[in-house]
Amino acid sequence: MATALITHDACYDHVTPPGHPEQVARLDAVLGALADLDLNRVKAPLVAEDDLLRAHPKAHVDAIRRAAPESGWRSLDADTHMSVGTLQAAFRAAGAGVRAVDMVMAGDAANAFAATRPPGHHAERETAMGFCFFGNIAIAAKYALDHHGLDRVAIVDFDVHHGNGTQDLVEDDPRILFCSTHQSPLYPGTGAAHETGVGNVLNVPLPDGTGSDVFRAAMEKQVFPRVAAFSPQLLLISAGFDAHEDDPLAGMKLRSADFAWVTARLCDIADEHCGGRVVSMLEGGYDLRALGDAARAHVAVLEERGR
Repeated sequence: MATALITHDACYDHVTPPGHPEQVARLDAVLGALADLDLNRVKAPLVAEDDLLRAHPKAHVDAIRRAAPESGWRSLDADTHMSVGTLQAAFRAAGAGVRAVDMVMAGDAANAFAATRPPGHHAERETAMGFCFFGNIAIAAKYALDHHGLDRVAIVDFDVHHGNGTQDLVEDDPRILFCSTHQSPLYPGTGAAHETGVGNVLNVPLPDGTGSDVFRAAMEKQVFPRVAAFSPQLLLISAGFDAHEDDPLAGMKLRSADFAWVTARLCDIADEHCGGRVVSMLEGGYDLRALGDAARAHVAVLEERGR
């Protein structure tokens, strides 16, 4: 079974204002870096309304629809902008996670990577923010539980920013474990260690300047044991690559080898507890060269483990 690469050309139609870090070129950087890997390339479907409503109230979905401009841009906040193509791109980005879950659960793929934009881990129940409109990975987790009859799904988020949206969407659901490593203090200002949900949230804030050794130790001592103890039936990854040392928005100072390492260790846990079932979804990463290198390091491990 090959690794599934799920994407869609509609994700190019989400156009942000000039100079915005979450730009169309990010998708080219990722897909270009993955071009020679042996992946099963799949088009992301539009997300079903019912699947969006697993995570967001109808009022939020309707508000995003109404906000879609007929020309130019509409700004939902200082960072989060909609163009004419944003709505369809956001629906495809959410649909990619659902499709990835279906493929992995059916055995049609050993694991999957969703290379889509806009990202999702900052979108709260009723608030689009931080470049995000819908909680893509939380939607995928809730779909896996409800549609595939699972009891336990784990999400590991190694984006440099805390996944406040994912936490907001899952912190009251003990069937979902959410573990996040992130730089702190940094946008969005959430993710303190005392934020534990209903015992299903593990936040590991790390300081500016964190390098490989500190990051790897935090993963080994806190995140990996917690995920293993939860014994998930499916492991989801919010794969943000903005903790890279070359990223302009933060200062975690990781290298591409660190993303390969954490991916391999998470695959080890998935092999032990859930038959290797891993679904990864692209989040941040804003230096184009570093983004491509880190994404390739991540997906190359998935591809190797999926053979």
